[in-house]
Amino acid sequence: MGPQQEPGKYPRGPAARKRVVRYAECRKNHAASIGGHAVDGCREFMPAGEEGTAAALQCAACNCHRSFHRREVVDHFLRDRSSESATLR
Repeated sequence: MGPQQEPGKYPRGPAARKRVVRYAECRKNHAASIGGHAVDGCREFMPAGEEGTAAALQCAACNCHRSFHRREVVDHFLRDRSSESATLR
């Protein structure tokens, strides 16, 4: 069995974490047709248009589709501060 945790200190469920997705460097191989490997050096996806439009899926820096950029998913776990504020009153 795992280590014991104090009740109320780490909440559970969907409200307990915040998931952040960002797109990092471009991995499109521009020399694939000739059997080589060459990337353009784009380090981070920047949408070319407003959220919800087709242009938002194109990178403004390298003009590639967002799917060519490495996807990073980071979970931020949120602490339950309601028990802490009750003890401070």
